[in-house]
Amino acid sequence: MDPLVAAIDQGTSSTRFLVFNAKTAKLISHHQVEITQSFPREGWVEEDPKEIMQSVYECMERTCEKLCQLNIDVSDIKAVGVTNQRETTLVWDKETGEPLYNAIVWLDLRTQSTVERLINKTPGQNKNHLKHKTGLPISTYFSAVKLRWLLDNVEEVRQAVVSERAMFGTVDSWIIWCLTGGRNGGVHCTDVSNASRTMLFNINTMDWDPELCRYFDVPIEILPKVRSSSEIYGWMKSSSLAGVPISGCLGDQSAALVGQMCFKEGQAKNTYGTGCFLLRNTGTKPVMSEHGLLTTVAYKMGKDEPACYALEGSVAIAGAVVRWLKDNMGIVQSSSEIETLAAAVGTSYGCYFVPAFSGLYAPYWEPSARGIICGLTQFTNRNHLAFAALEAVCFQTREILDAMNQDSGVPLTELQVDGGMTSNRLLMQLQADILCMPVVRPVMSETTALGAAMAAGAAEGVDVWSLSPSHLPHVTCEKFEPQINSDESEFRFARWKKAVQKAMNWETTEPSCNCPDQQQ
Repeated sequence: MDPLVAAIDQGTSSTRFLVFNAKTAKLISHHQVEITQSFPREGWVEEDPKEIMQSVYECMERTCEKLCQLNIDVSDIKAVGVTNQRETTLVWDKETGEPLYNAIVWLDLRTQSTVERLINKTPGQNKNHLKHKTGLPISTYFSAVKLRWLLDNVEEVRQAVVSERAMFGTVDSWIIWCLTGGRNGGVHCTDVSNASRTMLFNINTMDWDPELCRYFDVPIEILPKVRSSSEIYGWMKSSSLAGVPISGCLGDQSAALVGQMCFKEGQAKNTYGTGCFLLRNTGTKPVMSEHGLLTTVAYKMGKDEPACYALEGSVAIAGAVVRWLKDNMGIVQSSSEIETLAAAVGTSYGCYFVPAFSGLYAPYWEPSARGIICGLTQFTNRNHLAFAALEAVCFQTREILDAMNQDSGVPLTELQVDGGMTSNRLLMQLQADILCMPVVRPVMSETTALGAAMAAGAAEGVDVWSLSPSHLPHVTCEKFEPQINSDESEFRFARWKKAVQKAMNWETTEPSCNCPDQQQ
């Protein structure tokens, strides 16, 4: 039997465990569990760290059972990689192993006033004040401001810091710490791709930056050790996989870049998950954007390998808009139903939906924006709304792709895509139409997990997966060609931009205490 490599893919809306053949990259088996998101107040998004770990164990055990049914020996799994929703922030007690608060999810907006305060104290009130070190604007999106909120507002966190029991981590750190023993010798680490999303990490020196820690007033000793994306961090302590090394770690968008084999400078991919993320490999030098994109560490494939960087266009709400139509509005019963509804009309009939639920991310970085639906008439029905929601995902992608092309000077000629939403064929066709370029989707859409498995299998001491260009597996893809003329596409895009302007500057100060749940 060929060696197998597994990946834990802990996303915003679900956890998955997938097992791949290290020689052919074929997916052998997997299991998925949905994660509960809680919204305790307007703009707040939390998840339970214990539920996250429970889901990881459940996915691992179920997948191992499935492998046994396929007569595959679990001992053929030679390594495990971890990939995760980025920026989501946790603090736990290293002595009890207990989380000290819920995980604050990347989408969460409670830090808007913290962000406004931080920007106001910069020279010229400039949100890009730290960009030369971090590659990022000061925004609610990144971990440092969430950690600052926890230190300011949660007594247990403050106490734990004082008594030197507190550990900070993003989701990857929490998972690796728990799996390698937790309070009994668990490894407290993160990789460069996740560290580069905290605003505490200097992307030039490739380490935590004391000046940034002082700026956010974060004690540097609670931070995890920064490692490469492909090395043995530790070994599984319990479960059916005890003794297997954990040897790959990448933030989900970096993992998708690796899984799409975008190792050359200029290669790019767009992932459609809860949000939407376009990353373009810029090689071993960080490139700063002039058009609202982030500069981020893509990966570092081994201790002694150079780090590679990427330009990133981040969109907060993509698949989340479908979840909203389902859970909040009852307009669709299942995520797959949106395609049927939208296809029945084939147009939004002049209706435009800007889902700025968490403000606007790239290229605007405007936390005060809120969601808006424009162009409604008595003719508009739920089918048009479903269509407008899918179009919104495509228009947002067009905005970040335009920014990417302006920054790089070398326009992309086609778009490589992946992620859960890409199973929606109507969405893929709409995307090709709105971009006026072909959209290429791999038949195996789990590229995020594949990237983490590749990093784990290629790690020194595991060495079951070769990343040399000649060994990379051939990937079968499907191509969607644009089918409308570019004039119509440009007209619709111009309309969209008009709608975006109407969504701006809505929620400019902290919510006032006018409803019972906001009174402290």
